[in-house]
Amino acid sequence: MTTAALEPRAGRRCNTLLNSLHATHFFSPELAEELAALGVTHPRAVNFAVRAAALGPVGAGTVTATFYNYKYELVARHVPAVWDIASPKDVLAARARAVDASMRRLLGADAVVSDGMAEAAELALRATEACSRSGRPLYAAHADLPVPREPHLAYWYAGTLLREHRGDGHLAVLLAAGLDGLEAVVTHTATGKGMAPKWVFATRGWSQDDWDAAVARLRERGLLDAAGELTGAGVALRTEIEAETDRLDRAPYEHLGADGVTRLTELAAGFTRAAVAAGAFPTDLLGKG
Repeated sequence: MTTAALEPRAGRRCNTLLNSLHATHFFSPELAEELAALGVTHPRAVNFAVRAAALGPVGAGTVTATFYNYKYELVARHVPAVWDIASPKDVLAARARAVDASMRRLLGADAVVSDGMAEAAELALRATEACSRSGRPLYAAHADLPVPREPHLAYWYAGTLLREHRGDGHLAVLLAAGLDGLEAVVTHTATGKGMAPKWVFATRGWSQDDWDAAVARLRERGLLDAAGELTGAGVALRTEIEAETDRLDRAPYEHLGADGVTRLTELAAGFTRAAVAAGAFPTDLLGKG
């Protein structure tokens, strides 16, 4: 019996769907409520705290380096001061409670205890067995956390590991391509798939002047045209970046196998569709407007 070969972009498709469900908690009212109970109320402080907590009480430099596309001055307004308000341990516990509540709300009480959820968790956790800690700080920090017992939380946890594993590798590729944090955002937005500029300004700390300066630098490199669209060279660079990211992130999906990846993608798509239909994301999050 022959084993089906893993398609080149199969891992990327699977990861995109896993990441989409993971990302819902950043927009959930449950997360804001849980962190507010600890005394953390500013939306940026909440974001930095919940994603960085696995690293311990790190400073602004570490958060800026590992998050990549945030302006340092914004990070430094909240980190490390946030750890004087709530410890990383308490933040992680609050995050887990928020994820539990938001997944139950978005997916429904039956879905979180379904056979499909249990199967998805088992498949996603199996994929993480082939992840590597080398050069991947956010993945490595989260991989040191215990695996939750409940299937929906185990699925979310595994999705977090796979998200951060790919993300850490992606940052290495961006560095090799000579794109700084904002230039990476600008070029991604120019593909039509990235975050709308107004969300970048509101959440990443960059100003319109910063954005315009990044655009000017990218035009000088021949990556953007006068209208701010990707040139042929820009399209080629973004394509190369994604392909190289795929290569660095291939091991978990090869370990799971083509059939396992197909099944996990199918299950993840169903969960993500349900979450989106339940209003998990702001309607104006994506796009160029």
